[in-house]
Amino acid sequence: MRLLVLGGTGFVGGATVAEGVRRGWSVTVFNRGLHGSTPPGVHRLRGDRTAPGGLAALAGGEWDLVVDTWDGAPRAVRAAARTLVAAVPHYAYISSGSVYVPPAPAHMGEDAPTVDASADASDGEYAECKAGGELAATEVYGERALLVRAGLILGPGEDVGRLPWWLQRVARGGDVLAPGPVDLPVQYIDVRDLVGWTLDRAVEGVGGAFNVISQPGHTTMGELLDSVVEVTGSGATLRWTDPAPILAAGIVPWNDLPIWIPPRHEFRWLQERGVQKAYAAGLTCRPVADTVADTWRWLEAVGSVPPRAGKPRRVTVGLDPAREAALLAA
Repeated sequence: MRLLVLGGTGFVGGATVAEGVRRGWSVTVFNRGLHGSTPPGVHRLRGDRTAPGGLAALAGGEWDLVVDTWDGAPRAVRAAARTLVAAVPHYAYISSGSVYVPPAPAHMGEDAPTVDASADASDGEYAECKAGGELAATEVYGERALLVRAGLILGPGEDVGRLPWWLQRVARGGDVLAPGPVDLPVQYIDVRDLVGWTLDRAVEGVGGAFNVISQPGHTTMGELLDSVVEVTGSGATLRWTDPAPILAAGIVPWNDLPIWIPPRHEFRWLQERGVQKAYAAGLTCRPVADTVADTWRWLEAVGSVPPRAGKPRRVTVGLDPAREAALLAA
């Protein structure tokens, strides 16, 4: 199997390359060659998809499928798809659940309304760019375009730093502000399960949109943080706290306390998406303990969260220690 990955050095792209190599496939990456590295044996083509003539390196190539993780201007997706449509029979575009019009109803399926977007857009917010990328891929490939609407992505290589923040915070030990309720359902996808499913379905020629994320309640905040305490071996004490005083203190879910979105919060729908279609198409998700343990091993090896390939560094996620101490003291 001949796999082309557009990008291939970031979080999802890197995991896609690694899975292709693990399967014994012939893997090619196309990027600017400015960030990251690739495993031995991976062929690297260089080019800037946003520049005139920047896709020239793809000319004359033939692959069985392409995976595109692009989250910038949708017109770059359309340009790549047009360049490849005669050479690659199937196009898998890694999109996002953020494409849905907020606030989306709980457990909504793939037919829920998406934000206004254009395949020709040269700019836009993240949701608009991902929705526009879907339109661009579908415009060129039609039913041969697989639209992978990922949810919260965790696992080794994470370059946002959500699970790594919890691991590093708990590793410091002491009393840890644990946002409740302890049985709060958490919905996410391990990056390895995401790319494995994507490659399997692309090989089969499956097209259309899928919410690719675990079942709602695949784990809970309690199970997640208990796993973090166990793998770090820090002896930290989780101080479970109701959402009300946390929110009253101005602490922002998802950003200040990563992964956590409390009940009835306006963004709660982000962890309550319908996944029947993806599960019917073969999605399986590994236990949270495996994701946490493997992420901890990776984080210990690399030392810190890597920069996002080709992107400006994001504002650091996670709660300031002084604010955490003040809330615990209160």
